[in-house]
Amino acid sequence: MKKVLIIEKIHESGIELLKARKDFTYEVVEKLDINFLKKKIKDCDAITLKLSKLNKELIEAAPKLKIISRFGVGYNNVDLVSAKKKSITLAITAGVLDASVAEHVFFMMLSISRGVNKYDKFVRDGNFSERYNLDLTKELWKQKILIAGFGRVGKNLIKKCKGFEMNVFVYDPYVNEKIINKFGGKNILNFSEAIKDMDYVSLHMPFTKETENMINLKILSSMKKNSIMINTSRGEIINESDLNTALNKNMILGAGLDVFAKEPPDLNNPLLKNKKVFLSPHSATFTEQCTSRMAETTVQNIIDFFDGKLDKSMIVKL
Repeated sequence: MKKVLIIEKIHESGIELLKARKDFTYEVVEKLDINFLKKKIKDCDAITLKLSKLNKELIEAAPKLKIISRFGVGYNNVDLVSAKKKSITLAITAGVLDASVAEHVFFMMLSISRGVNKYDKFVRDGNFSERYNLDLTKELWKQKILIAGFGRVGKNLIKKCKGFEMNVFVYDPYVNEKIINKFGGKNILNFSEAIKDMDYVSLHMPFTKETENMINLKILSSMKKNSIMINTSRGEIINESDLNTALNKNMILGAGLDVFAKEPPDLNNPLLKNKKVFLSPHSATFTEQCTSRMAETTVQNIIDFFDGKLDKSMIVKL
């Protein structure tokens, strides 16, 4: 009998997969105190993990642990060194959240470009007849967008961009130009030069030493004054202080942030008060459909692991 510890509640559709198996037991825990988790994790064979951290102390407290199944594709919250040392498999929900994140990018681009909050308030305040005095908004049609990072989400996003007849440029030094061209994108070799001519920039890169603070004041100051920056990947890619400065000095028109360097962000983070930023709480995948798919895949990865048929595309190489 394999025991699965579900750290933080997941969609019931994932739980149902475990209920259907007589060779698995499970327990859902929502209390994230480390001492509490150490007691719970000591006899489990597998865990599911959402946003809470799985550090060295917790991993070492789990002698039977064989697989960590992440509810998502990022794994910055896992101590990879400890997991590798104990030969623990790390799995992710690859391929199930791409559409939801890509839609969220469009939700942000359209909301900022079309002044959704401003327009809504204008009508509610009885200023309908004054609409011609409002600042003009932006179309996405035929605009230039740079997709930085061309993994699964980037590939999904480009299809939606093409539906708006946008001119799509792609920066990803790890993806073959032929693949980018196949999806209708134009390959970019020099990020800092290309970004100067873009109307929109959407970030889809992992957080690494190479990408940390990649978007800084130097980059932002080189962009068009009516450009918009969107980040649904990792908060550390953008220097938040520099972004706030750039917005206040009208270097760019606006930004959409679903992720932050620190989550949750401090309430004194100036971006939270900046009206040129459209914010969401790391919720690009928080749709009914996506959370269901992610829960099912998270659990199925564990089942497949013990059945000896886990898809290699779901496994993170440690």
